[in-house]
Amino acid sequence: MSKFEDLLARKGALLADGATGTNLFEMGLLSGDAPELWNVDEQEKIRALHQSFVDAGSDIILTNTFGCNRHRLKLHKAEGRVKELNVAGVELAKEVAATVDREVLIGGSIGPTGELFQPLGALSYEEGVVAFREQIEGLVEGGADILWAETMSAIEEMKAVAEAAKDFDLPLVITASFDTAGKTMMGLAPRGLGDLQSDFACTPVAIGSNCGVGASDLLAAIMEITEAYPDAIVVAKANCGIPQIRGDEVVYTGTPELMAKYTHMALDAGARIIGGCCGTSPVHLAAMRNALDAHSDGQRPTLDEVLSEIGPLVSPPNKAADAARAESEAAGSAGRRRGRRRG
Repeated sequence: MSKFEDLLARKGALLADGATGTNLFEMGLLSGDAPELWNVDEQEKIRALHQSFVDAGSDIILTNTFGCNRHRLKLHKAEGRVKELNVAGVELAKEVAATVDREVLIGGSIGPTGELFQPLGALSYEEGVVAFREQIEGLVEGGADILWAETMSAIEEMKAVAEAAKDFDLPLVITASFDTAGKTMMGLAPRGLGDLQSDFACTPVAIGSNCGVGASDLLAAIMEITEAYPDAIVVAKANCGIPQIRGDEVVYTGTPELMAKYTHMALDAGARIIGGCCGTSPVHLAAMRNALDAHSDGQRPTLDEVLSEIGPLVSPPNKAADAARAESEAAGSAGRRRGRRRG
């Protein structure tokens, strides 16, 4: 049993951390800068961010390595620093985890490559595997406890992460961003992520959703997963309320009270790892810790109850588009069947 599975078995549910990017912007990161470079250039700020999450009660903190693959780093002429920045990112998190007298696990954050996979783009599946394996090698050398692939959208990219992770003796977590009418940008539905588990080169120890749009949208996504796969270990890591554009800023409307309600609803919906994504500060996270500790099992919420308590869906499912897609697929299937009969 991995450290992750052991801690989860002992505690029943775990609190992950809050936002990396939006909190680093508050610390002075500029739009367009690579936060991963701060693993070397601004180490005290990265330590301070991790410390704020640990002090708020996180059981799992994610490394500042979301874009730490060769394809994202080449935008900053740092593609040759993949290993250095990943190792440094894990070591900073481990230093902070060691400051408290309880177990805090380190999730090695792995984000998308930023490239489109073939045939939609130029990146081959094999190149994707190589890039993820290179990053994972750095995370493992640094001493990560979990490989944490997040904000995924394309099936091919998730499969490439799993292919790269299969040769390493660490549990793999995969979470997707269902931000486009209830699906990922590449058209994967929440239930579809559960369906994919047996297709991966190594089976993820946990699946779920992070980021996306509002917290209600994320709860709807994980409810779809837990309904179809009630035995799955599911991660819910929602944005802090609903993002609103105010001038040249994106402001997240979630209060600590709202995120506490979200925590209760996520637990009753079947999630076992709860955290926050964009906009989630240590203050929000502390309220979520209190909610998790005080939680007593309730009934599984309905979508109407989620909307009433947390707020409306920002990107509701497009039923008309789904119906048109189904009709098109059915027509194509019928045509293929007729073609086979003619043959």
